[in-house]
Amino acid sequence: MSVYLVALLIGVVTGLRAFMGLAAVSWGARLGWLHLEDTKLAFLGYAATPYLVSLLALFELVTDQLPKTPSRLVPQQFGARLVMGALAGAAVGASAHMLVAGLVLGIVGAVIGTYGGAKLRSVMAGAFGKDTPAALIEDAIAIGLAFFVVSRGTM
Repeated sequence: MSVYLVALLIGVVTGLRAFMGLAAVSWGARLGWLHLEDTKLAFLGYAATPYLVSLLALFELVTDQLPKTPSRLVPQQFGARLVMGALAGAAVGASAHMLVAGLVLGIVGAVIGTYGGAKLRSVMAGAFGKDTPAALIEDAIAIGLAFFVVSRGTM
């Protein structure tokens, strides 16, 4: 898979769940799928980092189900997704010596994932008559896509 496509898709994952893309990239670096050893993003592959980011991703999966959780389209949520998409995309790009391209594509993917995920979830929630099944399906899509992209995104 091309580094450009991987960076874009990890951004999409981040648009779906803000910490999921970063958790996937961190695990990818830790497992040697992404080579960040000699980059400024090497910390993503440190022993504790994947666990910490995974805890944040798990926390997000739980809080996403709460009725008072704001929409991903409000400025704070949207901004967080852009920042996380940039970081995850930059890590993918850095593993192939294309940090800036990865960063930009991570942001573009985060925008696509944020708006696309909101629309998909809205349509599914309407079809189910409630939000919970739609949210769980979106969680599964984000987790599956994150694993697929990072595990095949070796450079």
